[in-house]
Amino acid sequence: MSPSLKKEILQWDTKSWSNALDFWEENVNWNEVEKGLELGGHEGGLSLWLALKGKKVVCSDLIDVRLTAEALHQKHQVSSLIEYVDIDATNIPYENHFDVIVFKSIIGGIGRNDNVEIQKKVFKEIYKALKPGGKLLFAENLKGSKLHRYLREKFTGWGKTWRYVSLAEMGEFMKDFSELKMKSTGVLATFGRSETQRNFLASLDGLILNAVSPMSWKYIAYGVATK
Repeated sequence: MSPSLKKEILQWDTKSWSNALDFWEENVNWNEVEKGLELGGHEGGLSLWLALKGKKVVCSDLIDVRLTAEALHQKHQVSSLIEYVDIDATNIPYENHFDVIVFKSIIGGIGRNDNVEIQKKVFKEIYKALKPGGKLLFAENLKGSKLHRYLREKFTGWGKTWRYVSLAEMGEFMKDFSELKMKSTGVLATFGRSETQRNFLASLDGLILNAVSPMSWKYIAYGVATK
């Protein structure tokens, strides 16, 4: 996959978050997947990824997802495979319907102002919407180290209100699933001020820091959960 396509799919900090894409590629039997759902799609990058595999996709976000996502899909000529539906991830209007559901970095925002119960509800809704044997493909921002938390609060507009989660909480959220494969990555890359800087720092993470740093210092959790 070209770097430019990865950027369109993942949108930012692509070298770090592409670990999730690689993991999903390896841990899903794509011959068994016909239909997927992207939650919190906005620009529809993960819907594009699924559609480029020839899968039918519901691209969703809370409001006006067609307006924000369709242009990317038209550019890649996959619009015929994609349906646009405005969906609240805490109230998914499907049951036993999807082979895969995918999201990237939505749980912290949904849990604004320390609302852990609504975060739990998202995973219950995902479980309901998946077919038996269906898979949740997830990638989410973790709390990270004290330095991550300090800099988010100081320099990002949402840092004080988002409820970033821990690895333990992610595991608890998905306790109803029959199987969970989860990994974590990323130490320095998020501190880059440009995509070039983030990619350089992600290389350092991959070469050294992911291996030697405590799990609690990492800021991305990703994996596959099977219903």
